[in-house]
Amino acid sequence: MADDAKDVKKEADVVEKPAGGGEQIRITLDDKDVDAAYSNFCRVTGTPEEVVIDFALNPNPFSRQDQKIKIDKRMVLNYYTSKRLFAALQQTIMRHEQNFGVIELNVQRRLSPAAQDAVQQGKK
Repeated sequence: MADDAKDVKKEADVVEKPAGGGEQIRITLDDKDVDAAYSNFCRVTGTPEEVVIDFALNPNPFSRQDQKIKIDKRMVLNYYTSKRLFAALQQTIMRHEQNFGVIELNVQRRLSPAAQDAVQQGKK
C-alpha cells in the first residue's frame, strides 16, 4: 500500500480563496515523504476546542469477543478544519455513490444473496 501511495503524483495544487475575499491563491502540496497507512477502525471524540480522530487496524472486525486494538494514528483538528474535512469527505462519498452505487454499511445486508442480486441489477 505504501508503495502504491508513492506512485501518486508528487505534487498537487489546491486553490483556495482567502477568508474575507480577495484573489485565489494556489497552494502546492509536496507528499514525497508522506507516511501512508490503512485503517478499518476509527473513533471520534472531542473537547470544546478540538476534534480527536483515532485510527486503528482491527484484524478481526467481525469478532464477537472483547478485543484490544492498538491505535496507530491520532489526528487532532480544530472545529473549522474538522468541518472542512467533513464537507470534503461528504462530497467524495456522494461522487463515489453516484458512480458505483450506494455504500451499504450494514454487513448483513452486504452479505445476503438478495443484496448481491440488487447490486448486480444496479450495474446493468
